[in-house]
Amino acid sequence: MTARPISETVASLMPRARAELAELVAFPSVADPAQFPKSGCEAAANWVADALHAEDFTDVALLDTPDGTQSVYGYLPGPEGAPTVLLYAHYDVQPPLDESAWLSPPFELTERDGRWYGRGAADCKGGFIMHLLALRALKANGGVPVSVKVIAEGSEEQGTGGLERYAEAHPELLAADTIVIGDTGNFRVGLPTVTATLRGMTMLRVRLDTLEGNLHSGQFGGAAPDALAAMIQLLASLRDENGTTTVDGLTGDADWDGLDYPEAEFRQDAKVLDGVELIGTGTVADRIWARPAVTVIGIDCPPVVGATPSVQASARAQISLRVPPGHDAAEATKLLTAHLESHAPWGARVAVEQVGQGQPFRADMSSPAYTAMASAMRDAYPAQEMQSSGMGGSIPLCNTLASLYPQAEILLIGLSEPEAQIHAVNESVSPEELERMSVTEALFLRNYAESKRA
Repeated sequence: MTARPISETVASLMPRARAELAELVAFPSVADPAQFPKSGCEAAANWVADALHAEDFTDVALLDTPDGTQSVYGYLPGPEGAPTVLLYAHYDVQPPLDESAWLSPPFELTERDGRWYGRGAADCKGGFIMHLLALRALKANGGVPVSVKVIAEGSEEQGTGGLERYAEAHPELLAADTIVIGDTGNFRVGLPTVTATLRGMTMLRVRLDTLEGNLHSGQFGGAAPDALAAMIQLLASLRDENGTTTVDGLTGDADWDGLDYPEAEFRQDAKVLDGVELIGTGTVADRIWARPAVTVIGIDCPPVVGATPSVQASARAQISLRVPPGHDAAEATKLLTAHLESHAPWGARVAVEQVGQGQPFRADMSSPAYTAMASAMRDAYPAQEMQSSGMGGSIPLCNTLASLYPQAEILLIGLSEPEAQIHAVNESVSPEELERMSVTEALFLRNYAESKRA
C-alpha cells in the first residue's frame, strides 16, 4: 500500500488538529500545585478522556496515581487476533518560566513564522494529537488494524513516578505487543528519527550548614566559614577544568556509535554565545548521549537585590545527574551522594536528599517493529531513511514498561526536534512535522499489523 490515501487524509485533518491542540495547550497543566492550581491538570485530563470517548475508545478511565495526579487510559479493540499497540503521551507540561520572555502567551497556541507556539505544543500535548491523527486517518482508510491502548500521563515532567507505580500495581493494564512512546522527536525537521537510547537521571538536594546563624561579614568575614562559599566550592568539584563531569567512581568515557552531531549544528541548536566554548571532551554525541552529565539546576541563596553584607550560615542546591545506558541510576545516586559528602570543605555539615531517579534505556532496534517503522518513515518522508539518535533526557516509564513486558517492542518517536525548544520559553511545534509524523504512525500501525499476519 502507498502512503497517498493516508497522507491525504491526515492533511485534511490538520485544521481540526490545530484547533484541538489550541484547546489542549490552553490548560495550564503543570503538575506542581506549588506553582499552578491542580485544576489545570484536571481539566486537561478530562479533555483527553473526552477525546478518547469521541474516537470510540472503551474502558476510558481517569487513573488516580500514587503521586496525586491522574493518567488517562483508553482501549480501542481491533480485529480478532490483531496485535495490541500501546500509544503513550503526557498532557502535563513544564512551567512556562519567565512569561515576559515569551513572544506570545505560553498557554495560547499562536502561529508565527510557520510554527505553532505554546507550552506543550511539542512536549507532549502535540504527541497526543499525533496519536489521534494517526488513528483517525486509519479509520478513514479501512479501519484501525490493531488493538490500541492509549495512556496519557499526568506527571511526566515532575518525575514523581505516579504512572510507574500504578503500572507496577496493575501490570495487566498496559500490556501490549508493541509500545510507541510519542515523547521524543526527529534529529532535525524533515529527518525521520527513532530514539535508540535515553539517559537516566538522579536528582539530589544538598544542604550545607556552617554557622548557627548569619553573621556580619565585616565583623566575622575572613574566619567564619561561609556556607555559600562552601557550596560553590563543593559544586565546582563536580566538573574538571574542561567542564567534564567528575563524580568520584563514575566513569564517563563511552563513545556514541550512531548518528553524528556536528559541533557547529549543536552550537546553533543550543544557541551558544559567540566565543563561548562547549564543555567536556569527545564528540558532541558522546557528551550528550553516551556519558554522564551533572547540572546544578538551582541554588538557594540571597538575591542580588536586597542582599546584606552577611556571611551565610546555610546554603542549598539541587543537582541533576544524567546517567547514560551502561550505568545503574541507583549506583550513580550512591556515588554522587558520597562525592558530595566527602568533598564539602571546612567540615561543613552535609545533608543530602534524593528527590527523583530514573534508569537509562536502550531500545532493541533489531526487532520487527523497527522494520515496520523504517518502512513507514520511508513512505512518510520520501527519499529519507530512518535514522537513530540518542536523547539526553529521561523517560523513566520506559524502563518500567520494559521490565513489566519484556517481550514487548518499544519505539520512541515524537515532535521534539531542536527548533521546538522544549522546556524553554517560546516552545513550538512544526505543523509539517506533526503531519508527517502522524502519517508515519498510521503507516507503522498498518505495516506492523501486516507483519504479524504474515
